[in-house]
Amino acid sequence: METEQHEMYEYARKRIKQKKKLYFHFVMLFLGSIFLFIVNKWMNIGEPINWYIWVITAWFFIFILHFIKVFITDSFMNKNWEREQVNRLMTMQEKKIEQLKNEVENKKTI
Repeated sequence: METEQHEMYEYARKRIKQKKKLYFHFVMLFLGSIFLFIVNKWMNIGEPINWYIWVITAWFFIFILHFIKVFITDSFMNKNWEREQVNRLMTMQEKKIEQLKNEVENKKTI
């Protein structure tokens, strides 16, 4: 397998693993929410305060952050984005080095 194909394969494998973990997180959130509701309502733990709502809200917020990371952040900040950024920075450094060389040469001629 060529290097580029291998990179594409590894990226696809990584994305599938990320999505699988996100889906598992969602299932755990759903089942955990049901469990917390049952514990609070039918077993009368923590009455009269509905503490489970705060726990579920915090857990849902963490799930939203996980979702943003998988589907928004990692979808555009991938290997191609990294390569483009490295190339852009290298080009800027090369221009700066060339500019400094020109300045040094100009000072020598003066």
